[in-house]
Amino acid sequence: MSLKDKLDLQRLPRHIAIIMDGNGRWAKERGQDRLYGHHEGVESVRNIVETCAELGIGYLTLYAFSTENWDRPVYEVNGIMELLVNTIRKEVGTLSKNNIRLSVIGDMEMLPPQCRQEMEEAIALTSHNTGLNLVMALSYSARWEIVNAAQKIALDVKKGTLDPATVTPEVWEKYLCTAGLPDPELMIRTSGECRISNFLLYQLAYAELYFTDTRWPDFRNEHLYQAILNFQTRERRFGKTSEQIQQNEEIIS
Repeated sequence: MSLKDKLDLQRLPRHIAIIMDGNGRWAKERGQDRLYGHHEGVESVRNIVETCAELGIGYLTLYAFSTENWDRPVYEVNGIMELLVNTIRKEVGTLSKNNIRLSVIGDMEMLPPQCRQEMEEAIALTSHNTGLNLVMALSYSARWEIVNAAQKIALDVKKGTLDPATVTPEVWEKYLCTAGLPDPELMIRTSGECRISNFLLYQLAYAELYFTDTRWPDFRNEHLYQAILNFQTRERRFGKTSEQIQQNEEIIS
């Protein structure tokens, strides 16, 4: 039986978030420039997006470029931005054909004008699609997002359109980049690092975390199936006891 056949299609995570790590190290291990790894990582993106669409996953968020990544060598940053522009330009037709909707979270104002234009056009062209929601985290960091949300809330309080006493978790979430999106249920990080690295800190509060040594350019559908299978072995309690969870499942069944 293949890994895909072992999946319980009734218990798939609704939202998967991935930290695509290891492109540079993968390239260096092969005596290549770091940008070579980023180019090869595009094929992994294509494979995983298609796989999620086929499985019926509702949301897939990919951590493509953090605000901290702007501090990398200029040649690498410029190369990544150029790669991003070319990839979006080439793939937007495929996204529409596969009914995939594209969106972006992060500070898009920091992106180069051409890159921002390509992203905005792709977002508009796929806005009516109803299948997989592909979310690209670009120029994104969770601390930036939280501070940005706090500033917006403070501004609305100052204008008198928001009462501080009414700020609940539900209200707070409306000011985040991910407003309207369900929280990730499964977070995957490749390349052996076991940390979240400023990624969706608020939204990952109850996500199941999965770490793999596989470098991102080598990550394919079989690796994704393995991560989902691992997810399906876990008991998600959300602060409750195992007995409470079992009782709730018995009532539902």
